[in-house]
Amino acid sequence: MNTLKYLAGYPEHIQAQASELLQNGRLGDYLQRKYPLRHRVQSDKALYDYVMALKNQYLRKTPPLSRVHFDSKINVLKQALGMHTYQSRVQGARLKAHNSITIAALFRETPEEFLKMIVVHELAHFREKEHNKAFYQLCCHMEPAYHQLELDTRLWLVWRHQQKVA
Repeated sequence: MNTLKYLAGYPEHIQAQASELLQNGRLGDYLQRKYPLRHRVQSDKALYDYVMALKNQYLRKTPPLSRVHFDSKINVLKQALGMHTYQSRVQGARLKAHNSITIAALFRETPEEFLKMIVVHELAHFREKEHNKAFYQLCCHMEPAYHQLELDTRLWLVWRHQQKVA
């Protein structure tokens, strides 16, 4: 089940279902039927606008984002689908924040639902640093189908990895 490394944290029955779909060549069809359209967010500017719209809708009181961009150097194999950074610095009498979100460039190819799941996850880290109950509650507040989308994103990564190997 080495090809299922993206599903390592899921129960065995989920991994078995994914493995069966993969072995029977039906995983791609399943995902294509469920998520037929790719998103149109292709540039860093469009990604910034997309992220800011979600941030302004759900997290208005968090510090502003300095940078949002796609990055082809993020190593998806080590479970990094996106990254967030936050720094607070004192400049004179003011506290200045530098917050950024980086999304793996392969998410230019995904359905919009998968991109939204990654963005929601990274935005939630600005309020909740750890992956705890409050963090996942915030994710579900911003995207009610968060857990299903996370699983489907990981299934897409398994399917994509298998396509590259084949």
